[in-house]
Amino acid sequence: MLKLLVIALAVLVGLALLLKWRRPVWYWLSFGVGLAMLRVAFRYAAVMEACRLTVPASRMRRALARWMKKPVPQQRVPRLLWIRPTRTGLRLRIRLWPGQDAFEFAAASDRLRHSFAVHQVTSREIKPGVIEIALTGYDVLKRVQMPDAPDRGLLKIPLALVEDGTVHYRDYREVPHAITVGATQSGKSVTQRTVIKELASQPVALVGIDCKKIELGPFARRFSALADNPDDAMELLEALVARMEITYDTIRREQRISADTPDGEIAANIWDLPEDLRPVPIVVTIDEIAELALSTKKNDPRRDRIVKALVRLAQLGRAAGIFLDIYGQRFGSELGDGITMLRAQLTGRMVHRVNDESTAKMAFGDISPHAVFAATQIPNSRRGMAVVGYSTGDWVRIRTPFTTMRQAVAACNKHAHLAPDLPELARFRPLLDLASVEAPAVTEAA
Repeated sequence: MLKLLVIALAVLVGLALLLKWRRPVWYWLSFGVGLAMLRVAFRYAAVMEACRLTVPASRMRRALARWMKKPVPQQRVPRLLWIRPTRTGLRLRIRLWPGQDAFEFAAASDRLRHSFAVHQVTSREIKPGVIEIALTGYDVLKRVQMPDAPDRGLLKIPLALVEDGTVHYRDYREVPHAITVGATQSGKSVTQRTVIKELASQPVALVGIDCKKIELGPFARRFSALADNPDDAMELLEALVARMEITYDTIRREQRISADTPDGEIAANIWDLPEDLRPVPIVVTIDEIAELALSTKKNDPRRDRIVKALVRLAQLGRAAGIFLDIYGQRFGSELGDGITMLRAQLTGRMVHRVNDESTAKMAFGDISPHAVFAATQIPNSRRGMAVVGYSTGDWVRIRTPFTTMRQAVAACNKHAHLAPDLPELARFRPLLDLASVEAPAVTEAA
């Protein structure tokens, strides 16, 4: 009997180790979550005290202890409201005592990680006096496995996995313009392929500028316009500006503001227009910003026109349904006049592995010094891993699932019939043999 028990225990341990190596999610849900919940329940008070996250007893209790000559009351531990298991870890909801703030828990995240023996700890404030701590049980970013059915919507795509196990979305209606910075072999191209692959199936127009001529060319069947040299890029951007002005004229004609017009019917962007008048939203992908903004001439008219058009699109394009995705190795003032103004309009900031701290500061210097430090700590072996910063000062680590060129090209070819014909950009439409495309291209409504 004892021998059978030992064999069963050995098989169980072997199965647990195998799952931990090959299927960390299954291991966590089978073994890890139960052990972690017990560890948190039994260690919670001691950990809070050791991490200096407690407060002294109230003045009344201390005064009563002195009058009655009793021992000084112990420190008060923040109240644990509930523990909730997740697919990748645990979430703790904690009520703070007066005098505590969320920053104390954020600063103690490393100490909490060691104390609870988990891979990662992050915290956020739910409402005044209540915070939520997310404990990640294993290295989620080591082998990225996206959920089977992540949330999707028009211009909202699942892009990467966050270090706490949640999904990071690229939502163009919330963050219309973004810059992605990273060194060579850092994973920028993988991120770009993932974005294009996810957008290919949506009713949007894709416009590309690729002066290297090798990154966006394979996706040409799904693109409504594509420029592969600075001269064409300048004309393409100016054509987009002209289209934006026409769209604003359409919005203005449809406003019809009067005293009896409900507020919800006053048009201020393309989403307030009737569906038959709403222009197709456009996502503009610029593969390498330096190829457009950097010039060997001191006063280069072409470069000035390109930057001027980009600044106008970044400032005014959102309401007209034009969104920018800009990629580059650096995005600093050395690219010339107007770059700082352009960067200020790009709300989304993503930094892959960089070769120097100054490159990270270009993106995160006005957001968080901690995000700058995190971006410089990304190892060479983690291609596709990046740091995303928000205008609120928050930041997270993410990693994009590996998307091959073949997968992205297959998605673009499959949905090539969704590429709309834009009259203003017709001369920039890639010239391809469309015989193999299953259905004709969509023509934009007048």
